[in-house]
Amino acid sequence: MGSSASKRPAQRSYLSKPWLEMNWGDKESKLRFITSYKPQAEDQQFRILFHGPAGAGKSSFINSVNSVLQGRVSTVAPVNNPDQDGFTKKYTGYRIPVKDGDNFYPFVINDMMSLRTSSRRTRKVNVKDVKKAMKGHIRDGYTFNPECSLSKSDEHYNDSLGASDKVHILVCVMDASSERLRTEVVENIQDIREEATDLGIPQVAILTKIDVVCPKTKKEIKNMCRSKLIHDRVQEFSSQVGIPKNHIFPVKNYELEKNVNGDVDALILHALKRIIEIGNDSLKKD
Repeated sequence: MGSSASKRPAQRSYLSKPWLEMNWGDKESKLRFITSYKPQAEDQQFRILFHGPAGAGKSSFINSVNSVLQGRVSTVAPVNNPDQDGFTKKYTGYRIPVKDGDNFYPFVINDMMSLRTSSRRTRKVNVKDVKKAMKGHIRDGYTFNPECSLSKSDEHYNDSLGASDKVHILVCVMDASSERLRTEVVENIQDIREEATDLGIPQVAILTKIDVVCPKTKKEIKNMCRSKLIHDRVQEFSSQVGIPKNHIFPVKNYELEKNVNGDVDALILHALKRIIEIGNDSLKKD
């Protein structure tokens, strides 16, 4: 009796009710929405900009989106070992072809160099580069320099802006399994968010590696909706950087899998659909 009385109650890691409501069976309706989506202006491309720390999974999420839309695990963006520094050095826009067709989806996903927080100077340079990218001033192929921002004299500086050059939504990609964010990372994200807000660009977040965070989710991806561990990561990130919880989307990227999975697809499609919807709402205000 004495032994049982001295035991500490185990922390509950599984909630009695879902913290997130998901319709796991509506993959086809989400695919139809994404396939049929068109920006309001003719010939306009909906532009999505990804940013985040090294190893967060930006490129892997782009590959996962492509895999879902192609119906097979595939790679369009080069990725690195997650234990090493970010692989993306150049500003790159990815257009995803419609499966079994000659057309592309009407959105572009731009990937850029990871957040640089080694010094105050590099953080300022990073914010300036993201701001220029959001305005549409950076052309594909620009190699980021941690010491200085893109200059107007550079061949990759775009001074002839069109309707499709401006970014319509900013997506912060974070590793949900990482430790609590360092102060300088939080400040960098907040500085970038302020610039985006000034430009009228909405912001959302993708939390990757949820299977690493929660063992029950690793066994069954649907358990994510009742995982206290994942819920707490969403809550913590929201509190740190200010992005509302309903604009934070937990996902699992395709990494080692050989085939796509319906439940993994559902989370990725849910995130992509909401990104388009939220960004399109801001387009209507322009």
